[in-house]
Amino acid sequence: MTDPETLRAWALIFAFVCVGLSQALAMVRLILGPGPGDRVLALDTMVINAIGLIVLLGVAQGTELYFEAALIFAMLGFVSTVAYCRFILRGDIIE
Repeated sequence: MTDPETLRAWALIFAFVCVGLSQALAMVRLILGPGPGDRVLALDTMVINAIGLIVLLGVAQGTELYFEAALIFAMLGFVSTVAYCRFILRGDIIE
C-alpha cells in the first residue's frame, strides 16, 4: 500500500494539471471569445484559476504566505472585473 506522502504528491500534481488546463482553456476563450461578455467571464475565470494555483503552491510548499497573497489577488481580481464590466457597459469607470 502506498504511503500518504506519495498520495499527497500525486494529488497535488493532478490538481496543478487540472487547474493549469482550465487556465489554458480560459485563455483560449479570452482570445477567441465572440463578444465582450465572454471575454469578461474568461478573464474572471482566469483570476479564479490563478487564485487556485497560488493556493496549490502554498499547499505544496507548506507555507501560509501564499494564502495571504491569494486573498489580495482575489480582492484585486474582483475590483478589476467590476471596473472592466463598468467600462464595457458605460464607457467610463468613474462617474
